[in-house]
Amino acid sequence: MAFSELMDRVGSKGTFQYLNMVLLGLPVLGLANHYLLQIFTAATPPHHCRLPPNTSAGPWGLPKGLDGKPETCLRFIYPPNTSLPNNTQGATEPCLDGWVYDLHTMDSIVTEWDLVCDSRRLKEVAQSVFMAGILIGGIVLGDLSDRFGRKPILTCSYLLLAASGSGAAFSPNLSIYTIFRFLSGWSISGIVLSTTILNVECVSIQMRAIMSTLMGYFYTCGQFILPGLAYAIPQWRWLQLTVSIPFFVFFLLSWWIPESVRWVVLSGKFSKALKILRWMAALNGKKEEGEKLSVEDLKFSMQKEISLAKAKYSMADLFRTPNLRRVTFCLSLAWFSTGFGYYSLAMSVEDFGVNLYILQLIFGGVDIPAKFITVLSMNHLGRHITQAGALLLAGGAILAIIFVPSDLPTLRTVLAVFGKGCLSSSFSCLFLYTTELYPTVIRQTGMGVSNMWTRVGSMSAPLVKITGELQPFIPSVIFGTVTLLGGSAAYFLPETLNRPLPETIEDVENWSWQAKKPKQEPEAEKASQKIPLQPCGRGRDPS
Repeated sequence: MAFSELMDRVGSKGTFQYLNMVLLGLPVLGLANHYLLQIFTAATPPHHCRLPPNTSAGPWGLPKGLDGKPETCLRFIYPPNTSLPNNTQGATEPCLDGWVYDLHTMDSIVTEWDLVCDSRRLKEVAQSVFMAGILIGGIVLGDLSDRFGRKPILTCSYLLLAASGSGAAFSPNLSIYTIFRFLSGWSISGIVLSTTILNVECVSIQMRAIMSTLMGYFYTCGQFILPGLAYAIPQWRWLQLTVSIPFFVFFLLSWWIPESVRWVVLSGKFSKALKILRWMAALNGKKEEGEKLSVEDLKFSMQKEISLAKAKYSMADLFRTPNLRRVTFCLSLAWFSTGFGYYSLAMSVEDFGVNLYILQLIFGGVDIPAKFITVLSMNHLGRHITQAGALLLAGGAILAIIFVPSDLPTLRTVLAVFGKGCLSSSFSCLFLYTTELYPTVIRQTGMGVSNMWTRVGSMSAPLVKITGELQPFIPSVIFGTVTLLGGSAAYFLPETLNRPLPETIEDVENWSWQAKKPKQEPEAEKASQKIPLQPCGRGRDPS
């Protein structure tokens, strides 16, 4: 394709690409802090009812649960001016005077706004609202990115995340906190969408999987940073502020990130595109090649892409042709199940009975081998085998947790860590796979719709956890089954290994069909088979 040849002339795997990846990756390092922040800022410490003011009994004067520990949401009905109830099996009442919390680890929004007992669902609602912000941001910002460019959306998203994240740290109540978290989620969508496109579009075909995986490692390292910060900063407001302030710096650094050359050319800004390409060539040691380029060369080599840009495309085009409909449907289910399963495990670390900080480090650590195995698998086995296998293994691990009793926390943790690693692999593959499956003319729209579905899944996960109040195994059944369905859908996607990025919808139709063709026969045999099929003239012998 013309664009890939143009990129090869100025260097598509050199200093420019690695420098660009670092500038884009540093903010991704901080995204993990925001995605998983509520694990710590909304942690629920041990607690019990506060006793009436005129009583002096301690927790031993509270009703006991089946585990022998004081009930968290009930207390005895105390007669006035007494220290103990008349009967330790007497009548109980809700916690009318609030709760007493064990604050030896850290405070949280749970302890500050009493999000326990009847209000415990509000914690999950706050996380779902955050995910809703990511969902809606993906829909809106994907379209704006196609109109105004990847870089302006990225820069504004950095600033919005810094401001909204800092605002959440000063929230006077849960409602204001939830609004700021919604805006944080909105801005994260802009960062993720623009970062993915800017990272992949400027590298060679062979480097796409490697660069995409390296970008994923920035997120993995961020998961290591968060437990350390949470341990060192036990006050949730200061922790919230600490993970938000760096994005003011990233906002300033973003001015050094170049705009997508594809988008600049398709927008008709040829002089700006030429300037970026010459900058790229200079950094990659091909300055002379860059100087040879002219606006006329640029227009001639990309005339196909420029003519395509004149056509207007919308979300409806994702469903216009048969193969693109299939791609959209299967990718949507894969993205939904990945987000659904991932956040079911990532946001449940305090349910496994293991130290919160250590388990979060383990959850982050499993991403290192998972992403390494993923890039090897994508480059050797192919994208669609890697994608389907990751989701099927994850679904199996989640379902297996149902059959492990709660008194075996180590085995439950091992299964959860394995499942989370598989879902991390799925995310790594999906970000690359989606950019390779959608054509240039609707690639950003396709990425926006795909991200929308993973946000629907991640937004639904906290709400599905509430069904555990009916039966503890119900959430795992739902999470595991949906993840298996996503893995099954991935088998119907075409392979993209070693193929150029498609430019048009027609490319996808032909390319998907070609991906299913059997191995070509030798040229001589193929030619001999074609001879009888050629038209013959009047009276001419067919031989």
